[in-house]
Amino acid sequence: MSDRDSDFGAFLVGFLAGGLAGAAVALLLAPQSGEETRTLIRDKSIELKDKAVETADEARAPTEKTLEEARLRAETAYTEARARADELSKLTKERAADLQKRGQVVLEEQKTRLGDAIEAGKKAASRKRQEPPQDEGGEATGETTA
Repeated sequence: MSDRDSDFGAFLVGFLAGGLAGAAVALLLAPQSGEETRTLIRDKSIELKDKAVETADEARAPTEKTLEEARLRAETAYTEARARADELSKLTKERAADLQKRGQVVLEEQKTRLGDAIEAGKKAASRKRQEPPQDEGGEATGETTA
């Protein structure tokens, strides 16, 4: 769309410049008096100015419309992106909380297992201390048989 606008603008500028150059040459070469030529130049310049203003107004309306459409699209895109970011943020927080709960459960399980293992080790060590030492044959030492 912008290529067409710039092509049209270039055409319009070229057309106006060519028209002005042609009018100037025609006026200079026309067989008229100086007063008539000045009046004609003044009238033509007023006419060209009016046409230029009219053309600028005609070009401004579609440009303003396109600009407004672009602004609305940008606002819509921003709103959608913001909503998506909020949604992702909420989802991330929920997942983080869920992972934290799972981690807490695993931690408690590991604490329990470790505590049970420590208790089992203490009980085994206590039993080992209470048992009399045995020799290699499996008999208790320290008892003498007569």
